[in-house]
Amino acid sequence: MASTTLKPGVVSGDDYLKLIAAAKAGKYALPAVNVVGTNSINAVLEAAAKNRADVIVQISNGGAEFYAGKGFPGDSFDAKVYGAVSAAKHVHELAKFYGVCVVLHTDHANRKLIPWIEALVAEGEKFYKETGKPLFTSHMLDLSEDPIDFNLSESARILERVTKIGMSIEIELGVTGGEEDGIGSADNIDNPNMYTQPEDVLQAYERLAPIGNFSVAASFGNVHGVYKPGNVKLRPDILKNSQALVKEKHGTGDNPLDLVFHGGSGSEKEKITESLQYGIFKMNIDTDTQFAFSEPVGKYVRDNEKAFLYQIDPDDGTPYKKLYDPRKWLRAGELGMVERLTEAYKDLQSAGKSISSAMQQQEAAE
Repeated sequence: MASTTLKPGVVSGDDYLKLIAAAKAGKYALPAVNVVGTNSINAVLEAAAKNRADVIVQISNGGAEFYAGKGFPGDSFDAKVYGAVSAAKHVHELAKFYGVCVVLHTDHANRKLIPWIEALVAEGEKFYKETGKPLFTSHMLDLSEDPIDFNLSESARILERVTKIGMSIEIELGVTGGEEDGIGSADNIDNPNMYTQPEDVLQAYERLAPIGNFSVAASFGNVHGVYKPGNVKLRPDILKNSQALVKEKHGTGDNPLDLVFHGGSGSEKEKITESLQYGIFKMNIDTDTQFAFSEPVGKYVRDNEKAFLYQIDPDDGTPYKKLYDPRKWLRAGELGMVERLTEAYKDLQSAGKSISSAMQQQEAAE
């Protein structure tokens, strides 16, 4: 049984730090899963509960816009803000019933999306006044394409603001290859900046650690999406060297940095395992879970082809309502996501390691 226990539901502030510390001490990581609607959110929560593990639910600007509805009557910016707010509130309402600890996070936000982050922080400040806790656990600022001085100065500015309501931020140093919801490009998988320099990580630590908690997506050859084997060369030693440099310069304990693994879909399993030794507590997964949702939906449609052509069979009059009911094929997609995330929990060695008090009590009772 874990020595640290937390109430089930959305975690933030000191509880988030305890969650990170438990993962790093246990040499495991949590999947951070991109969501686009209630079906994907519910599937993530179901997978976490099934695996007795905690989880990170994250939403991108495009995912948030879709969550608000493609027919949202406001402009695109408002859809991105209020879609994210709605998704977060959905998780706040349901997470505790699944009995696990949940981190709420927004994914990549580059320079043009800083206003989106600021609008979400403002919503989080309002939520904090009403409830005593922030709306999101953390926000990501991906300013890796900008000069590092701008990256760190903007990150520091946002961190100073969100720390006041018990939030954290995630930053990126170096460039993650591929493209994620409009951020980056599929043409940059050979970019030399895909390998972060430990000296840049040290600079970030010295600038941000005095302000508040932050995590770092330090690029070690990561790529968003799935590419032909051999095109992606992961180097977890970059993580090891970054941790060692901060420890040496500041006399910290082992693995002082809270590190994030971007581009988890399609990554070599042995590299995932190695990275867990170097302070990785979070691995992003999106491309694989998109396919995991879509593949069984496609199979269901093929297996029940007539039900998607006719309400009533033209030959024998069989009604097909029970087959084309969206709850049938959406459920097939949810179960596909649950299966893929069960695999992710195994890879990340976090299955059965929830620090939620509900899961601890359930384990003790058995």
